[in-house]
Amino acid sequence: MGDDQRPVDPSRPVYVWKQAADWIAARIASGELTPGARLEGERELAEQMGVAVGTVRRAVEDLRERGLVVTLPAKGTYIAEQPPKS
Repeated sequence: MGDDQRPVDPSRPVYVWKQAADWIAARIASGELTPGARLEGERELAEQMGVAVGTVRRAVEDLRERGLVVTLPAKGTYIAEQPPKS
């Protein structure tokens, strides 16, 4: 991904961690990341997005709160099984 295609834009009036979380959530919604798939590591995501590792940590925390991912200590973060749509 080139610098002009970063999923986050620090000049926007939205927290960078929120932009990062929304980008990952969009990848989940589009089916690019499927339930049970392992999310890339914090460092790799930070590099992809051009942000600090702490920003990615906060984004993943937000995704956990939304129920989109689950984190297993010493194993990684995985895309959560989504409940069936009613």
